[in-house]
Amino acid sequence: MSNQKKRNFQIEAFKHRVVVDPKYAEKTWKILEHAIHEIYNHNASGLSFEELYRNAYNMVLHKFGEKLYSGLVTTMTAHLKEISKSIEAAQGDLFLEELNRKWNDHNKALQMIRDILMYMDRTYIPNSRKTPVYELGLNLWRDNIIHSGKIQSRLLSTLLELVHRERTGEVIDRGLMRNTIKMLMDLGSSVYQDDFEKPFLEAEIRLNEEIERIAHYLDVKSEAKITNVVEKEMIANHMTRLVHMENSGLVNMLLDDKYEDLGRMYNLFKRVPNGLSMIRDVMTSHLRETGKQLVTDAESSKDPVEFVQRLLDERDKYDKIICQAFSNAKTFQNALNSSFEYFINLNSRSPEFISLFVDDKLRKGLKGVSEEDVEIILDKVMMLFRYLQEKDVFEKYYKQHLAKRLLSGKTVSDDAERSLIVKLKTECGYQFTSKLEGMFTDMKTSQDTMQGFYANHLELAEGPTLVVQVLTTGSWPTQPTITCNLPTEMAALCEKFRSHYLGTHTGRRLSWQTNMGTADIKATFGKGQKHELNVSTYQMCVLMLFNNADRLSYKEIEQATEIPASDLKRCLQSMACVKGKNVLRKEPMSKDIGTDDAFFVNDKFTSKFYKVKIGTVVAQKESEPEKLETRQRVEEDRKPQIEAAIVRIMKSRRVLDHNNVIAEVTKQLQSRFLANPTEIKKRIESLIEREFLERDSDDRKLYRYLA
Repeated sequence: MSNQKKRNFQIEAFKHRVVVDPKYAEKTWKILEHAIHEIYNHNASGLSFEELYRNAYNMVLHKFGEKLYSGLVTTMTAHLKEISKSIEAAQGDLFLEELNRKWNDHNKALQMIRDILMYMDRTYIPNSRKTPVYELGLNLWRDNIIHSGKIQSRLLSTLLELVHRERTGEVIDRGLMRNTIKMLMDLGSSVYQDDFEKPFLEAEIRLNEEIERIAHYLDVKSEAKITNVVEKEMIANHMTRLVHMENSGLVNMLLDDKYEDLGRMYNLFKRVPNGLSMIRDVMTSHLRETGKQLVTDAESSKDPVEFVQRLLDERDKYDKIICQAFSNAKTFQNALNSSFEYFINLNSRSPEFISLFVDDKLRKGLKGVSEEDVEIILDKVMMLFRYLQEKDVFEKYYKQHLAKRLLSGKTVSDDAERSLIVKLKTECGYQFTSKLEGMFTDMKTSQDTMQGFYANHLELAEGPTLVVQVLTTGSWPTQPTITCNLPTEMAALCEKFRSHYLGTHTGRRLSWQTNMGTADIKATFGKGQKHELNVSTYQMCVLMLFNNADRLSYKEIEQATEIPASDLKRCLQSMACVKGKNVLRKEPMSKDIGTDDAFFVNDKFTSKFYKVKIGTVVAQKESEPEKLETRQRVEEDRKPQIEAAIVRIMKSRRVLDHNNVIAEVTKQLQSRFLANPTEIKKRIESLIEREFLERDSDDRKLYRYLA
């Protein structure tokens, strides 16, 4: 078998012409036409859908697609005309029920017919650019039923009558109403708009027609009277319905950014009393509800940057609507501002999140962005900042985040940083930003100090390099002073700097904040592989110990460095347990650090980068204990500010009752925070105890200032 020659077989075309029965198309169509009649008459159970599909398939295959399609249109149209008569004959409340029942029947019939004619739908219809079967069925229903002369106007008046009846307290069948509206939407949004937004558009057309009539042949004095009548009949009497209309009312226009429709509504409603206030109130209510959902959503609070971006997007959306559709009217701008102020303060973490958003942008988000765009982003941030009631909380977080950016050298642009501080200064005054400006001053002064130090100590050119940031106490976020034992070579260098600094500045004291520092150290691993490691000062202290020891226990490291236990554990964890950063190894291997663990250099450490960052500090959301601590610090900082405000007020007024003191203190401090009346009362008591104030002997609610 294997030695025989392979033969190439060729199948030749069938040479005899297939003769089709001349009456084939008519016979086959009659079968399909009968099936369509049976489907509409609810007798489909006796039909063989497989046989019907094959018949339709053969008609298209034998080039009778046009006959099949036109026959379908004729048959369906005939049935729909009969259905139309049935719906027209329905009396009273049965009209909508009959319409809905026939619509459901037509939909079921359409699905069956589409299944039978599936092959025509897939081949003949796309090639001949005709309307698909299901869509054709919807169009025929629209033309023969909804746009029937006797049904169209009756349907509109019935639906409007039902809305009116419900408004006057009657109970209506809402399900029936909803199904009818959904039917109109299924037939295409244009059907819904044409059949239900007519009163809305008609008002505008009628007004223009009447004004044109006056111009041509009526007395000019008639204009005001005619306009008032048209406005009342066409707008005022339909305002509530138009605004609250389901699927196309004001809220839907706002959701779908329908600027032209909103503008048309604005221009019509401003003609009638309370028209614009109705639009404004509905917009305010909707905006407050969506804003509340946004700021109280647990998911969005997980990502502070996304949280703030969504607020900005919402603000941009409504700015555009008010500008393009509502003529930038002041009343709408005020409503927008009050709504944002309402919901942004529902989340107590909004000040922290806005600061984290700024931190993200100024660390990396503004790279490659033009100066104009940077200004736009900063202006948007300032807009949200203005809505905050607790501006001092924002200041607290902003100060912490700015400090980390400056000390780690992670800020994208000094100009952008300074620009934001100028904006904050303009908004809140010098007192708000004086410490922030002091931080920048310290950074600049520190550069000059370091240049002076190395100019006076030329012998230090070889060996470790020291960079010191001298931070003024009070300008920077308060940090506990934690000392640790620096490596000998670094300790000697630090001592030289101390002598230099105190020699050039009198009356000052230096304390090292080793917990805030960083270091770049060069390391050589097992096979001579060299890397430059960017680490914290604590990590540097630990790593330098391994120059003189191969293996160290946790207790030995703790004793040698005197780094606080919690910091030391985090520091060792980042160097021994993080994949890709594990320059150390530990025994036993585990994710957590134990006091009995032992550590040694990981000779097998590799990285595709020469420079390796380990445990870089980034701004993160605070944990719950940290959040409480920050809140307590804010509350403590507020006490002297409240007392200062009370003293200023009482000094100028001399005598004032309790309620007025509360009101004036709240007003004076609202640019920084919303003062708690209970806290104001406590501060008044404290000032009375310290004899700044006294109570009136006759009226206990009256306070007097003591010079």
